[in-house]
Amino acid sequence: MIKKGFTLIELLVVIAIIAVLLAILMPALSRVKEQGRRATCLSNLKQLTLAWIMYADENDDKLVNGDTGEYSIHPNETPWVLKDWDRSFTLAQKRAAIEQGALYPYTKSLRLYRCPTVRVQEEILRTYACADPMNCRGWTSRSDMPGSVMIKKRMDISEPAQRYVFVDDGGTGFSAKGGWTCYVLEEKWWDPPPVRHGDGTTFSFADGHSDYWKWKDPRTIEFGKRVPPTAFSADQPGNEDIRRSSIAMWGSAARR
Repeated sequence: MIKKGFTLIELLVVIAIIAVLLAILMPALSRVKEQGRRATCLSNLKQLTLAWIMYADENDDKLVNGDTGEYSIHPNETPWVLKDWDRSFTLAQKRAAIEQGALYPYTKSLRLYRCPTVRVQEEILRTYACADPMNCRGWTSRSDMPGSVMIKKRMDISEPAQRYVFVDDGGTGFSAKGGWTCYVLEEKWWDPPPVRHGDGTTFSFADGHSDYWKWKDPRTIEFGKRVPPTAFSADQPGNEDIRRSSIAMWGSAARR
């Protein structure tokens, strides 16, 4: 009795078909996975901002200190997260910095401070940074930053649906120290634009919503992807990403 089986050629054809199918399916699966991470990140930012709003509601409309120990211009104001960016800090010290921060009583969850794109084994507990105007740092002393006013009271935020509160910057080290910022009028980047979740990143806004912004100018993406990341880009005239971010950072009135 002759036993029938696959010939080598038939086996190779089957393997080739499986490889082609995997090549077709893997990008789609990766996109689905990324969309899930982005949705979680947006939810984290939304909940973090709701905590930020509750803090103001319970403290006579005063915004929580948005600095994390870099600027040190907020005497007697507990920051939303204590200094946690020192490279020598242990994971336990970083955890304590979050848990002792002013917003933690309103969140009670470490996971809200970190985007899910960070692998569990990485010693990064926080990827979100506060926008400079939100009681973090103003730059009115600089001649190239007219209108860069730091806001202390929530009621003083004009156009809250259009003003940044938190950004997923990935814990790059620049805005993780203090806050994320950009120029008011200059057509260049101050802090590197985060390139997360594809060619963009997630933000939360002062009215409590969060949103994903996809960068449109290739110069934004190129500067944001530099390794290691650097501050202060070259001039990028006509970059709409810069203009949009500047308005969301400092308000439309600052650009008039």
